[in-house]
Amino acid sequence: MSHVTVVDHPLVQHKLTLMRRKDASTNSFRRLLNELSSLMAYEVTRDMPMQDIEVETPLETMTSKVIDGKKVVLVSILRAGNGILEGMLNVIPGARVGHIGLYRDPKTLTAVEYYFKMPSEMQDRDIIVVDPMLATGNSAAAAVERLKELNPKSIKFVCLLTCPEGVRTMQAAHPDVPIYTAAIDRQLNDHGYILPGLGDAGDRIFGTK
Repeated sequence: MSHVTVVDHPLVQHKLTLMRRKDASTNSFRRLLNELSSLMAYEVTRDMPMQDIEVETPLETMTSKVIDGKKVVLVSILRAGNGILEGMLNVIPGARVGHIGLYRDPKTLTAVEYYFKMPSEMQDRDIIVVDPMLATGNSAAAAVERLKELNPKSIKFVCLLTCPEGVRTMQAAHPDVPIYTAAIDRQLNDHGYILPGLGDAGDRIFGTK
């Protein structure tokens, strides 16, 4: 699977395992997701371009490198994407934030858009799309298609879990968009849920199950 990066750091895998447990509380699930998202942000931003700035240390003036966080836009696919968003912002606090609202039609499993709000001048920005699950891939593919209309510099997609079906859908629609995930699970069930998975991420984040 080209353009798919599995973040297999021991801390990421440990926290993901704890999140999978069905008896994990809402508070525990949310906290672990925040911590795991911050860890994944390090991998996702590994190849971000740097620029030199002048800083004054306690001893002398020097030139050192920084990321221009204002060029980064974190786009949350509502509502579950907000669970990853907070952890990412811990690492990239200067990032702008966009939201796209999509829901999955329960009969067709296709994505329906109901909300779209982005920063201005997106053509100058690098987008990181966040959503805990890449299941059927329909919502993710639709979100990326919509974002491409804004002609951003680049787009990456970040999720906790995916499966072969979701990866195939995304890569067929957007082979140029790299996918970052903590695990590629076995398959989808008949209702479009990832197996073995961790259940409905939105319900578990917000305690609405």
